Amino acid sequence: MPVPGKSWLLVVAMVGAAGAVGAAPAAEPNTQVPSGSRHYAAGDLPDRIVASPAQDASTGFSVAWRTSPLATEAELELAIAGDSPDMGELRRITAGNRLLQTENGPSQHHRADIDGLQPDTLYAYRVQGKGGWSAWTHFRTAGAVSQPLTLLYFGDTQNKNLSHVSRVIRQGWQSAAEARLVLFAGDLVSGGDGEDDNEWGEWFAAGGGLLPGTAIAPAAGNHEYFEEFEDTPQERRVLGAHWPVSFALPGNGVAAAASTTYWFDYQGARVVVLDGTSALDLGTATAQARWLEGVLAASTRPWNIVVVHQPLYPLRAERDTSVLAGQIRPVLQHHKVDLVLQGHDHTYGRRAGDDAVLPQYISSVAGPKQYRLSPQARATMRPVAEDTQLFQVLRLDGQQLSYEARTATGRLYDAFRITRAADGSKQFDEVTEGRIPQRDCPRAASPKGRADRCWE
Repeated sequence: MPVPGKSWLLVVAMVGAAGAVGAAPAAEPNTQVPSGSRHYAAGDLPDRIVASPAQDASTGFSVAWRTSPLATEAELELAIAGDSPDMGELRRITAGNRLLQTENGPSQHHRADIDGLQPDTLYAYRVQGKGGWSAWTHFRTAGAVSQPLTLLYFGDTQNKNLSHVSRVIRQGWQSAAEARLVLFAGDLVSGGDGEDDNEWGEWFAAGGGLLPGTAIAPAAGNHEYFEEFEDTPQERRVLGAHWPVSFALPGNGVAAAASTTYWFDYQGARVVVLDGTSALDLGTATAQARWLEGVLAASTRPWNIVVVHQPLYPLRAERDTSVLAGQIRPVLQHHKVDLVLQGHDHTYGRRAGDDAVLPQYISSVAGPKQYRLSPQARATMRPVAEDTQLFQVLRLDGQQLSYEARTATGRLYDAFRITRAADGSKQFDEVTEGRIPQRDCPRAASPKGRADRCWE
């Protein structure tokens, strides 16, 4: 007599094995939201909570969050974190707000700016919604310039954030649990398909607990923009409505790209964020270059990092970023910036500039959309990669900057060190021990049959 359940288990095992061996890879939808679902509609409790550094990250930070529309202004409550559930005397900050209408209905987005804080201090904060408060979240302010810093850098997330990107973010967090700062190099979502709010919902879901308790600093990519009056003589790039309300970024950028350029100091690093899309398509390259010149000239930090979405040395064929190369690159080279962190080309590649080993220009991708490298990129960059989701860990102190690029499973793909001498000069050293071999696309075409892509 058969044992109950045995034959069913055998069938499942056989079907699973057959599927694993014989099934052709299929393209997934961009979001996991069923058609017509309003799963990501704003509710009475706060969500999409994300913290970002103030210009001086040792004395302040800002928080953005979302709720259903409120009749009054929301508040943020703050206290120095302690071991008792009694939070003690609370500081209350009234938030500014903006309404947004999306495919999921109306939402109200709030921003609270917190200043006058103590350096290297753990604070607890919570934010208000229509139906109550969020959970208490811990956030530590930046420490002294000499204090070691670990940060994470992610290239484009963009597609299938919940199903594919979330594992890369989790692995990054597990590999560098001490990280206090996270940089995103643009194209956080794909956009333009009528599901913008669902995509942002999945980006925030993918980020999970990393976003409210860590200093998050994103660059805007071309997919944060949309084409207004498309296919007409009036066609132009317009920044999407989600970007200005989803993050509470420092308001110290160039006037020509005020919502998408900014800078801040975090311990030993000055981080400057540019808007490559505005520079290339909206004519702001010269203004951004002048502004960048001033920000870098005033920097007293031992390390200077610039984040921009489009690579100054493209990795994909038929990319033209010569405007960035002509306007921005001379400023980077003049000030001997250490790293230029980029995305956009959905591959991995690293190289030095034309005249010096610094800056190191790095392009990476965290999401599943994977392109193919151009022959030019293969000839001028080492290492390079296709078909690989990556995250990067940077560790900085006064004397050394160490860099690691790791795959979605945590394997070491690229590494180097920059050592700073007492006179301010810097030495660059490759670190090759422990790296896995070069990864190239094994497919003739993507699951949708595109020969110019490795994966969708």
